[in-house]
Amino acid sequence: MARDRTEYVCTACGGTSPKWLGKCPHCEAWNTLQEQRADAPGSHRFQAVAGTQAVATLSEIVAAELPRTPTGQEELDRALGGGIVAGGVVLIGGDPGIGKSTLLLQAADSLSRTSPPGRAPAGGGPGLKVLYVTGEESGAQVALRARRLGLPGERVRVLAEIQLEKIVQALRTEAPAFCVIDSIQTLYSDALTSAPGSVAQVRECAAQLTRHAKASGTALVLVGHVTKDGTLAGPRVLEHIVDTVLYFEGDTHSSFRLVRAIKNRFGAVNEIGVFAMTDKGLKGVANPSAIFLSTHGEPVPGSCVLVTLEGTRPLLVEVQALVDSGGPSPRRLSVGLDRDRLAMLLAVLHRHAGVSCMDQDVFVNAVGGVRIAEPAADLAVLLAIRSSLAAKPLPRGFVAFGEVGLAGEVRPAPRGQERLREAAKLGFSVAVVPQANAPKKPIEGLAIHPVRRIDEAIDAVRGLG
Repeated sequence: MARDRTEYVCTACGGTSPKWLGKCPHCEAWNTLQEQRADAPGSHRFQAVAGTQAVATLSEIVAAELPRTPTGQEELDRALGGGIVAGGVVLIGGDPGIGKSTLLLQAADSLSRTSPPGRAPAGGGPGLKVLYVTGEESGAQVALRARRLGLPGERVRVLAEIQLEKIVQALRTEAPAFCVIDSIQTLYSDALTSAPGSVAQVRECAAQLTRHAKASGTALVLVGHVTKDGTLAGPRVLEHIVDTVLYFEGDTHSSFRLVRAIKNRFGAVNEIGVFAMTDKGLKGVANPSAIFLSTHGEPVPGSCVLVTLEGTRPLLVEVQALVDSGGPSPRRLSVGLDRDRLAMLLAVLHRHAGVSCMDQDVFVNAVGGVRIAEPAADLAVLLAIRSSLAAKPLPRGFVAFGEVGLAGEVRPAPRGQERLREAAKLGFSVAVVPQANAPKKPIEGLAIHPVRRIDEAIDAVRGLG
């Protein structure tokens, strides 16, 4: 078969060259030429994705809610926004051994026994037609994993292949409703001469697979490798091509895993699903707050429970602080929280509350390996630091949340009522919250102390003690 023509495109100016050069002949930038497939005139690999429609007024376009098919994994469905969408393309990344293949194999087996919403299964069978394409393992290895997980896998079709053209042909022949590509970095196209995993190969393979998914209605999941800093490897354009981007987080030494939605064209972002790794695979955690709360017989200094918000789900996370005497250069270390924000909060605590940690080492940790990015954790962090410094525990059943500004004010957090109701449901009895988050109607079993400034919050805690 004749090889398709390739060209080299400059990533800086977009200029093309028929062969690779160290310096772009157009903008004279060095090492910017990358190989890609040269499309024939009148055709483009993204043509089927974009489509061609007449210009219409926004109010005239019929916008119907897309039907979703549950994957059988409730926590994964939560991150996806309710389930898979026909023609949707999902990219999931995570560290090696974190459980990506295990989760997707479980989802594939469950979908193969699930009828699509609103209609009978295709071909008269018991569920959706599923294809699992493995490029990193053999079919026997996938079968052994299924046996260990106790999955029957009677209708899960497996293809061990890394050549893109053969995979696309198999997709056309099998016509599955759900397909897993494990992983996108192992695929290569005959149209390019570069090695599998290169920027050109990853971009071309992802584009061709996305084109087929949109044209055929197959729900596609691409597994992606991650770099040392935890981001998806390959070109950044890969995240723009797909509809949904999921990150698999967690410590491989812990049994708990988090699936976080970073991008979702069919649902809310920053939704998380919480799983526990067992000998029978990944199981959803019904009450994730329980894994982020340490079990202390009695309240201990330096511990404060935070009500954080992950997507639409309120979570209770224990924030721990340890303040100890330091040397001439005291350390500031945080795990699960922003280190630069910790330094800023310590300055606010000193200036506006009179609590100095200049000669102290300060260590802050979010229990359970969760990563907290929202500023509503500020108040809980400061109260935990003050509790450790004073060697005095916070009251039993105490929770807090709120953003702290540089002027010492305590700013409101979004959806404060839901946070407070979640805390009350789990048995907490005392809350210090921003004044703007104080509920108009009392919440049964929860004593709420609204504050406007950080010094008021510390005085309120001192009065509770």
